[in-house]
Amino acid sequence: MRDRQASQGARRAREFEAFVAGAAGRLLHAATLLTAEPPDDNPRARRLLTLALAHTYASWDRLRGEDPYDRARQQLAVRFARGAWHQHGRSRATPGNALAALTPQERLIVVLRLYEGVAEEQAAALLGLPVERVRAICARATTALLHPPRRPAPAAAEVARS
Repeated sequence: MRDRQASQGARRAREFEAFVAGAAGRLLHAATLLTAEPPDDNPRARRLLTLALAHTYASWDRLRGEDPYDRARQQLAVRFARGAWHQHGRSRATPGNALAALTPQERLIVVLRLYEGVAEEQAAALLGLPVERVRAICARATTALLHPPRRPAPAAAEVARS
């Protein structure tokens, strides 16, 4: 009995390690986009990824054919949403990062829809929002990314110094 449990545990660990080897990079990139941190200094994104992978590992045996990547991405999104809603304004986001200009909710929807390719219906169900709301938020955020507000024109004295 113990040998069988040890064998199953080892198999489970190998399967999960293989999953992480293939998915962790993309999930970390998504987490970094969510947090709008610099890719080389992203402690919040790494923490989100660690917690999402830990939850995925804990439920590994219960996935029953479900895609583990979808489960990990869902955990990443849910954990970001919970944390971001409570910490709005205390972000380490990089000012030059276009995503930093978006609200956490806008960033989450843009990353899910445009980077991860999640359907509107799935994103809406995951976030508990109507599909129309997800569509409107995504459209507004995409417009903000494609057409950022213009900076004020430099003062005449600054232009003369150049």
